[in-house]
Amino acid sequence: MQNETVIAGFGGQGVLFTGKVMAYAAMEKGLEVTWFPSYGPEMRGGTANCTVVISDEEIGSPQVLRPRAAIVMNQPSLDKYEDLVAPDGYLIVNTSMVNRKVKRTDIHALEIPGTELAEEIGDRRLANSILLGALTAQVDFLDMESINKGLKKSLSGSKQSMLEINQKAIQKGAEYSKK
Repeated sequence: MQNETVIAGFGGQGVLFTGKVMAYAAMEKGLEVTWFPSYGPEMRGGTANCTVVISDEEIGSPQVLRPRAAIVMNQPSLDKYEDLVAPDGYLIVNTSMVNRKVKRTDIHALEIPGTELAEEIGDRRLANSILLGALTAQVDFLDMESINKGLKKSLSGSKQSMLEINQKAIQKGAEYSKK
């Protein structure tokens, strides 16, 4: 079993953080994992993406050509990655930041108003966790217990105060995706 996921958006949307949570979650399950970040020269506002490959065997390359899943946080990311998702794969779209519907019919597209749902919790910066929760609820290669462990590991030290609200956001995204 090998599953590739791309997370993409603008810098500052938590793209790299979301990938790290997934990577730590996979390690908690004893799986092999690669986390490969890519971002422009601007830390906030530039483009950012990362790929996470999770496998029960050794991973040959962190490069992903046809991801099984993609979380896209904005319009440019939707435009770039929609056609790359493998048939029958999952595309999780933050509809708060895009101006069109998903065109493909051979994939599982979940259109989630991530920013609005995050604002309901109290912090629009939680949109990434909303979308991660939606993906986790839909696929068989992630589970809530491992994601929560990965989240805990990602929010160590001074960021530990953000754990509970991120858990709430992940749960909200999971619940929304089941509607």
